[in-house]
Amino acid sequence: MNRRSQLIVADSSILPEVFTKVLEVKKLMAQKGEKSFASACRRVGISRSAYYKYKDFVFSYEELFNRRIVNLYLLLDDSPGVLSNALVFLHDLNANILTVNQSIPVDGAAAVNISLRLTGDSEDELTRLNSITDLNGVLEAKFLSAE
Repeated sequence: MNRRSQLIVADSSILPEVFTKVLEVKKLMAQKGEKSFASACRRVGISRSAYYKYKDFVFSYEELFNRRIVNLYLLLDDSPGVLSNALVFLHDLNANILTVNQSIPVDGAAAVNISLRLTGDSEDELTRLNSITDLNGVLEAKFLSAE
């Protein structure tokens, strides 16, 4: 029998408790709340075998589907505080900054690639993000990708 994988969305209240406990273990480990999977499993009250059985098949809806990842390219003037102002602007949008990669400035400008997660529900987040070009010292802004 050939079984294809199929994703479904279900309210956690109707699922066996082990699924929510697997998510708790994943969160504890991601946030360094425990030093080992064994201690995280003991803490939430499931066996390690149950964790390993389900870990690759149980995901939080919010983590996978409610958040958008945006890769942004900025060309910034090589002046003190320009990058900081851009990061404060992103913070004010409630963006979670995942990575920042800046090149060495050449001819008075530095290229910066920023990956960020937008967590809001409104579609105007990308429109507001476009206004980053209004900041002093931001010479250019391009969206490289948005998921």
